[in-house]
Amino acid sequence: MATPYTRRNFLKTSSVMAVSAAGGLLTVGCGGGDSGSDELLPLVNPYYTQAVHGPYERISIGRLELAEGGVLPNCELAVATFGTLNADKSNAILIPTWYSGTSKIMEQVYVGPDHALDPSKYFIVIVNQIGNGLSTSPHNIGGALGGPNFPKVRISDDVRAQHRLLTEHFGIRSLALVVGGSMGAQQTYEWAVRYPDMVKRAAPLAGTACNTEHDFLFTKTLKDALSSDPGFDAGRYDLPEDVAAGLGRHAKMWTVMGWSTEFFRLNRHRALGFDSLRAFVDGFMIPYFAPMDPNNLLAMAWKWQRGDVSLLTGGDKAAALGRIKAKVFVMPFSTDMFFPPSDCLAEQVLIPNSAFRPITTVDGHLGLFGTDADAIAQVDLNLRELLALPA
Repeated sequence: MATPYTRRNFLKTSSVMAVSAAGGLLTVGCGGGDSGSDELLPLVNPYYTQAVHGPYERISIGRLELAEGGVLPNCELAVATFGTLNADKSNAILIPTWYSGTSKIMEQVYVGPDHALDPSKYFIVIVNQIGNGLSTSPHNIGGALGGPNFPKVRISDDVRAQHRLLTEHFGIRSLALVVGGSMGAQQTYEWAVRYPDMVKRAAPLAGTACNTEHDFLFTKTLKDALSSDPGFDAGRYDLPEDVAAGLGRHAKMWTVMGWSTEFFRLNRHRALGFDSLRAFVDGFMIPYFAPMDPNNLLAMAWKWQRGDVSLLTGGDKAAALGRIKAKVFVMPFSTDMFFPPSDCLAEQVLIPNSAFRPITTVDGHLGLFGTDADAIAQVDLNLRELLALPA
């Protein structure tokens, strides 16, 4: 059956100019295709570039077969590295990224000579998760897998891809530390459970090993906010601007749940430079998400909902977490409404050689962004202590 006429298909037969988020003209596609084809051209989005998120390198790990049965014929991971790998390759630290985030924010908030993750001591590898816009993602893959046709990717797929990258591209067989926040924490747990002999230390920040029903339902509201926008057009929009209303609703939901009730009661938005809550939403939250590709966000959200290390052990969470050999510091954020400390503590008690190290902050889950300098200082203090422990 012929594919219905859409703007994405029109790109195959026309030369189209579109206004970018920065206000400049951008050539999106030109001539020569079969409008009856089900294949889609990659979307050009100036947000997902070296200029915004660099430096990073896109490294192909080849064909990646996925847990849900799909395949990425040529999976490319966007990778940022800092520091030098020592002779015995024992100083490598892996940082996976969170929902909507890239290697750039991880670098800016957590990496540097003033942080525990010091490139003068460690070889730090930040890997952008599949679907985040820099690595292989719905908006940039094109062809039969483009846009809404992107295959379902699980946390385990990311971790297996990262393992192949580290072992085959860098020759790394041991990780001094895996550390990540939110979805990065989900990947950190998966690493520690799936590759217990390779991971020497692990630090999941503001995240859980097995997602909860509450978090699953909240993430569904984020997905619904995007897909219910008429401009979403079943995922066949031209630009994020076509889904501006949905992205705006999505941003407002993040405002409500991403911060905390204490954040609003204390007017923390003023400390961040906004004189009113409306200015904060309109000047920070909505612009943060506005240039992002909705199909990318949906691919990550589906993955986030289904994070679960117990899939390795037939649904037995205790058995899965009992596989961990790494020394683990579990670090929830005290006012996090996505991954509250009580959920994190319930998992920590099942992990051998682990400690519960909650981070005190009123900034909720989005304290991960570095808005609370004291919270980041607490993270650094814990990471320094963890890294000082014998492997």
